[in-house]
Amino acid sequence: MKIHEYQGKDIFKSYGIPIQDGYVIEDINDALPTIEKVQKEFNTKAVVVKAQIHAGGRGKGGGVKYSPSTDIALKNTKEMLGMNLVTHQTGEEGQKVRKVYITQALDIKNEYYCAITLDRSQTKDVFMVSSEGGVEIEKVAEETPEKIIKVWIDPLVGMKSFHAMKLANGLGLTGEAYKTAIKVFIKMYKCYMGTDASIVEINPLVLTETDEIVALDAKFNFDGNAMFRHKDIAELRDTNEEDPTELEASKYDLNYIKLDGNVGCMVNGAGLAMATMDIIKLAGGEPANFLDVGGAASAETVKNGFKIILSDDHVKAILINIFGGIVRCDRVANGVIKAVEELGLKVPVVVRLEGTNAEEAKNILSKSGLDIIPANDMKDAARKVVDAAINN
Repeated sequence: MKIHEYQGKDIFKSYGIPIQDGYVIEDINDALPTIEKVQKEFNTKAVVVKAQIHAGGRGKGGGVKYSPSTDIALKNTKEMLGMNLVTHQTGEEGQKVRKVYITQALDIKNEYYCAITLDRSQTKDVFMVSSEGGVEIEKVAEETPEKIIKVWIDPLVGMKSFHAMKLANGLGLTGEAYKTAIKVFIKMYKCYMGTDASIVEINPLVLTETDEIVALDAKFNFDGNAMFRHKDIAELRDTNEEDPTELEASKYDLNYIKLDGNVGCMVNGAGLAMATMDIIKLAGGEPANFLDVGGAASAETVKNGFKIILSDDHVKAILINIFGGIVRCDRVANGVIKAVEELGLKVPVVVRLEGTNAEEAKNILSKSGLDIIPANDMKDAARKVVDAAINN
C-alpha cells in the first residue's frame, strides 16, 4: 500500500522528523485562502505547489512548481489541479491530479537522498544515503554507485548511533547539520519499523541555507499484511491511485497484477504463478498478468478470476495452471466450465491440472463439450497458449 506525500509527512512529523510543511486542497475554491495561510504561517511570499499522486518524477512532469508570489501560486494551482500528470512511473497514460499540496518554500544549500528497505540477501534492513538527492536512485546506482553509502541493520538489534554517524559522515555533513542528521536518521528508522513499512524514502532530504535538515518529500510503501495493526494508516488508502482492475480483484481476495502481455494467467500459489510467467516467456509469449487465486480456489473463485483477466482487452488466450494440493482439481474443472458457460468466452483457454483428483478433473473437462485445450505439463501448456494467442 502507498500513500501521498502529505500523508507521509504527517507520519514523519509524528516521529519528530522536520518536514517542509503545508496544506492539501482538493477544491480550487480553497486555493487562495490556503496559499495565504501558508504565506502567513511560514512568513514567506513564495510557496511551492505540488501535485499529489502515487508516482515519482513529478517535478519533471510539471507537478512541482516554485511560486514566488500569490498570483503565480494561484495560477500554478489552477493549472495543476485536475491535470493529467505524466511521469516515468505513471507511464504514457498518466495520472489525474485530484489533490494539490501547497507548502512553504525553502532556500536550499544541498540535496540528499535517503531510504530504508529490506535487503533479503542479507536478511537485514539496509539504510542508504547519497549526496545525489533529487535524482532517481537507479540512475545514481548505475552511473556513480560509489556515491551511495549503505549500512545494514539487524532488526532484532535496531539502529545504533554508529550507523547514523556513518551515514551523516558519508554525506559530508558537519556541525549542527551533522548532529541533526544523526537524530533524523535514527527517527526515520523508528518510523520504518513502527509503521511496518516496506520502504521509507526521502528524496530529497535537504540542507537549507540556515543549516537545517528538512524532508522535502516523503515516500512510504507498507506491508499490506500488517495493516490490521495500523488502522489509522489503512484509512489513508486512496483507491483513485490504484489500478481499477487490481482494486476489483482485491474485492474477491485475488492477488492480481496487470502486465503488458496478451497471455492471461490463472494460477494457484505465488511461486507457481512466477514459474508460469517465466515459462510463457520462454515459449515466446508475454504474460498479461500475475493472478494467484490462492490455495483453496473454488468454482466461484475461478469464475471471478476469469472476469478479472478478461477485463483486459489485450488478452488473446488464457492459461489455467493449477496444482491440486489443498484445492481439488475437479472443483477447479467445474469452476472453469461454469465460467466458460456463463461468461461466453471468446478467447482460447488452455488448462493444465495436476495433483488431487487431476484425472477426474481431466475427464470432467473432456466431457464438457466446451472448446478447452488440455495440456500435459507446463511446457506443453505454455507452448499451446502462446500459439493460441498468436493465432487468435
